[in-house]
Amino acid sequence: MNKEEKVKVVEELKGQLSDYKSIYLTDIAGLDATQTSKLRRECFNSDVKLSVVKNTFLERAMSESENDFGELKDLLKGNTTIMLSKVGNSPAKVIKKFRKDGDKPILKGAFVDEAIYIGDEHIEALFNLKSKDEVIGEIISILQSPAKNVISALKSSSGKIAGLVKTLTEKPAEEAKAEEPAVEEAKAEEPAVEEAKAEEPAAEEAKAEDETKKTEEQTSEGESNDESK
Repeated sequence: MNKEEKVKVVEELKGQLSDYKSIYLTDIAGLDATQTSKLRRECFNSDVKLSVVKNTFLERAMSESENDFGELKDLLKGNTTIMLSKVGNSPAKVIKKFRKDGDKPILKGAFVDEAIYIGDEHIEALFNLKSKDEVIGEIISILQSPAKNVISALKSSSGKIAGLVKTLTEKPAEEAKAEEPAVEEAKAEEPAVEEAKAEEPAAEEAKAEDETKKTEEQTSEGESNDESK
């Protein structure tokens, strides 16, 4: 491979590292042709791009890339196969499924949404990793849930609310009707009050007559006393 071909390979790798946000470095050494073909088929069905690369080319592509791959460049030893995907956990799912029949591929490390994972022990965490679209979907669902509950509650209790409003509306009218007899009774008592007022002058006249009689009696007694003298 001449210099131009090497430069071309590095440029292609740089393009792939830029296009895919999920980059897995794996080791598939020991797989025979049939197993390798099966792995490629699994990757194809899961929209994962599988490529066996030279460590020197990949290291150069990582170094010239705009992304910071950090410690991943230190893993470029021995057999290196890259698995590229638009979805963060898709390569991990392929690896776990394929390893039901063996121990390969082995995860060296991964670069997912600018986060770096070193070592095969992270395969489970990557498998359970949710994509941004899934996280956004869950957030939207959570935000919509309270609104749905409120609307549902309002619908289910609409009859109760209507009944309450009706009761509150009818109650003042019933109280007003209940007060009407009391008002009529009060009106019926008014003549009695007027009669009481009418009796007041008669009482005063009777009192005046009593005083007049007392005065006359005192006058008569006075005259009697004068005559006896």
